[in-house]
Amino acid sequence: MSMSIDWLSRLLGMMTVRGQLELRCSYGAPWEVIYADSDAGEMPYHMVLGGSAVLETPGGGRPQHLRAGDIVMLTHGSAHTLRDGSGARPKPARQRAALNLIISENKGAGERLDMLCGRIVLAPPHDRFVRAYLPARLVVRTSTAKGSGQGAALEQLNGLVALMRTESIADNLGGYAMMNALSAALFALALRASAESDEAPAGLLTVAGHSRLSPALAAIFNEPARDWTLPELASLCSMSRATLIRHFQNKVGRSPIDLLTSIRMALAANELKRPGVSTEVVAETVGYQSVAAFRRAFSQHFDMTPAHWRRSNVETQQARVED
Repeated sequence: MSMSIDWLSRLLGMMTVRGQLELRCSYGAPWEVIYADSDAGEMPYHMVLGGSAVLETPGGGRPQHLRAGDIVMLTHGSAHTLRDGSGARPKPARQRAALNLIISENKGAGERLDMLCGRIVLAPPHDRFVRAYLPARLVVRTSTAKGSGQGAALEQLNGLVALMRTESIADNLGGYAMMNALSAALFALALRASAESDEAPAGLLTVAGHSRLSPALAAIFNEPARDWTLPELASLCSMSRATLIRHFQNKVGRSPIDLLTSIRMALAANELKRPGVSTEVVAETVGYQSVAAFRRAFSQHFDMTPAHWRRSNVETQQARVED
């Protein structure tokens, strides 16, 4: 008997997700932290444990105010700045090494900030999927747990954050590995909480939270190799083909078939990493009866052929072994 698996588990299962908690910030106002664009596949995150902060991202709209209990993930790895709201010249910070992470402090005498900073790392090419289907700035406010539709997920996040906070200040055996594992779990719980929110951010999470669209999303993730048609997906959602397309374009900026292709390509990239698996087998596994059609779709999606992707992955693995 086959087990039913939800769409988010499918998504996380097709990605290699690692987390790393790197920094604990203890600042008095005025203070400022500046982040440049991250390397491909890296998504910085910040957890405000105490105090408040103002988040600014160039070209990312108006500054966003963060308070204790807020978690922000820059899912596209965008450059950003965090500062207090005073507008005064920030006090210089100094860093010192603690067991398992770095402590950053300043001598500011104003309102205190306590914040944990790290990053989520996705193995290529899955960072492309995240950039295409998740918002550039994902904010989860755990302080709204009570009385919200996402209460259970937020309570779980609060528990996770409390555990990460404890690990960051205690010299526990295995603390570094624990904090990194919890960082990866943070990514999954943040997506769950956002998808269950009454105000889910634009992109895939909005579709997941839409009761009429979620059947199409589940079908695509559960059976990506099936030859889905727009009328079939629309029927699952009890709406017309045109209405389904309009909803997806409004909420995701792409069609359901675009999403299907993206999932197929992500799975194909995983399969091509396996030694001894032919391109023909990979093509059939992800739903292409024609190898030529698969090669064409893969090349259009990744700007390289399946063979080139396979070689580049082997070279990357060899380089890591040599390092």
